[in-house]
Amino acid sequence: MDKKALFEHVSHLENQIGELYKELGTLKQHITQLLEENHELLVENGHLRTRLEEEIIPQQMDSPAEVKGNPSPEKDAQALRVGEGYDNLARLYQEGFHICNLHYGSIRKEGDCLFCLSFLNK
Repeated sequence: MDKKALFEHVSHLENQIGELYKELGTLKQHITQLLEENHELLVENGHLRTRLEEEIIPQQMDSPAEVKGNPSPEKDAQALRVGEGYDNLARLYQEGFHICNLHYGSIRKEGDCLFCLSFLNK
């Protein structure tokens, strides 16, 4: 094998290694995204399980015969609905999700969001 052919072969191998390195970088980014998504889903699943245990299971334990409804005016019902919505948003924010219009539903990764906090303070 002459020197020129040997040099061309080494150059070809170097190009192949460079392409494989780029492909490896792309795969690494994809795996990172999948791991982040998996972590977010695990956190959300944990929150949903906690909420299920806190709200659904105690409601099943209360039988309709035990619950005595107190008649309340329509204004109280409307105020209750508005309060429930606010409480739900506040709970979502406390669980680590954005409630602002910019990132609604995505997980907060770094501390508090000023947009979410201003929305809650309105």
